[in-house]
Order: sequence, then structure tokens, then C-alpha cells
Amino acid sequence: MDVWISIIISICAASTPLLIAATGELVVERSGVLNLGVEGMMVMGAVAAFSVAQLTGNPYLGAIAAIFVGALFSMLFAFLTLTLVANQVATGLALTILGLGLSGMIGEGFVGQPGIRMENIHIPVLTDLPVVGKLIFGQDLIFYISIALVFGVGWFLFKTHAGLMLRSVGDSHSSAHALGIKVIQIRYLAILFGGACAGLAGAHLSLVYVPQWVEGMTAGRGWIALALVVFASWRPGRVLIGAYLFGAVTIGQFHVQAIGVAIPAQFLTSLPYLATIVVLVLIARNRRLTMINTPASLGQPFVPDR
Repeated sequence: MDVWISIIISICAASTPLLIAATGELVVERSGVLNLGVEGMMVMGAVAAFSVAQLTGNPYLGAIAAIFVGALFSMLFAFLTLTLVANQVATGLALTILGLGLSGMIGEGFVGQPGIRMENIHIPVLTDLPVVGKLIFGQDLIFYISIALVFGVGWFLFKTHAGLMLRSVGDSHSSAHALGIKVIQIRYLAILFGGACAGLAGAHLSLVYVPQWVEGMTAGRGWIALALVVFASWRPGRVLIGAYLFGAVTIGQFHVQAIGVAIPAQFLTSLPYLATIVVLVLIARNRRLTMINTPASLGQPFVPDR
């Protein structure tokens, strides 16, 4: 039983950064903006969290710094795409390249240093309960934030007037503008939220999942988060399911290696990315399913005076 609990806890740790980043990107895409810079914002959040935690000795300050840096990076994307009307795809790719390069330069002095881990929460009596104690009451703070984000975003999008306006902007920015909705302002706020989430996802990587700094430590998780949004058909609840499925695949490869199964390690390492490709291919085969929740204005630029 202890082994299974450890495996489930490992899956939670592997899934949390994917869940946070994908939830933030879901809000961005629901507003009609396609930000491919998630990977760059995540890695900048990871290096910001690690460096601030090292300098202050406080991992919580590191997480706050990661949120701020992720949001700052997202504002660069927002300014270029919303104000200067630059191409969203090209700008997102440039943001990822910038983040990977800049994080490598900033984190060069921290390579090899032992990290300061964000400890798991311990609630007397509850955390000590058999089986469910560590699973439900003994996780790290960012894990609980990730779960709250999913339910909070679901409530915001489908139960509030502000969420309805955001979805209307994503479905038809011209109609929303004609009704007096401030399209650019809403998209700025959505991108800001997505960037903050990506930064926090990066913080989880360098403070909890692997408490150290390694250049390029996001290892494509930002791209998986983007695929998760499509996999979930832009629905928060499905993002939760998808993130944990991908987390299980990621952790599964390590346990397969541990028990000595004769499968090349390189193949096992590629499993999460192969799973991403397979899922996207399966979704693409069902065009009706893809189009049901796809924001109609996704990726389209908007200029109010045109």
C-alpha cells in the first residue's frame, strides 16, 4: 500500500505543473488568443523561483517571484500581439526561444546547487491518517492551488458575467466589441492570468518536483500543456483529467525502468511526447468534436477601428 501511495503522490507532483500551465492557457485561448510561449514563461518561472529561493532561503517568495516573472513575460507577448498586432504564432515561438535562452543565462550560476524544497503541508491528525492522509492532507501548497484553479476557472467561465464576456470575446470579438465589451482589455487580463499560471507551474518544477536548477528543465512541458487544452476541448474539468493522464505516463516510465523491463530507456523517456502526438491525431480525426468548444476567434487579431 505504501508503494502505491508513493506512486500516486509522484503522479500528483508530475501532473501539477501541467495542470496549472494548461488551465492558464485555457483562459487565454477562451479569450481568442493563442499564446505558444507557455514553455518560455514556465522556464523563466522555474529559474526565478529557484534563484529567489536560494537568495532569500524562502521557497514561498520564490513562488511569488515566479508568478511575477511569468506575468511580466506574458505582458511582453500581449503588448506585441494586442497593441502592435504582431502575429500571435510567431510572437509566441519567439517568447519561448527568448525564455529558454534568458533562463539559461540567469541560472548559469545556480547549476549544481542544492535547491530549497517547498515542504509538504502537515495538518495534525489529518495528515497522519492511513492511506488518505498523505494523499489528501499532506501535499505541497502549489498542488492545492492547482486543484482550486481548475474549479475556480470552471466557475468563472460558466457561472459569472465576466466569464461570459470573456467567452464572447473568444467566440466573436467583432460582435463583442459592437456590444460595448472592451475586447483588448479582457484579452490583456486573460494573457496576464495565463502568464502568472505558467510562472507558477515553473516554480513547482524547481521547488517541488525537482528542487534544483537545470537549463531547459521544463523539457517540453509547456508544449504538452498546450496540447492538453486541445485534448480537453477547452473545458477545465477535462484539463484536470488530461493532466493526470499525462502525469501517470511520465511517472510510469520510471517504474517500468525500475522493475527492469527490457525496453530502451530512450523510448520510455519519449512516451509522454508520443502520447501527446497520438492524442492530437485522434482529436484531429473528429473535426466535429474539435469544433464544438473551439473559440471561433482563436488566433485572429483584433483592431477596434477596423
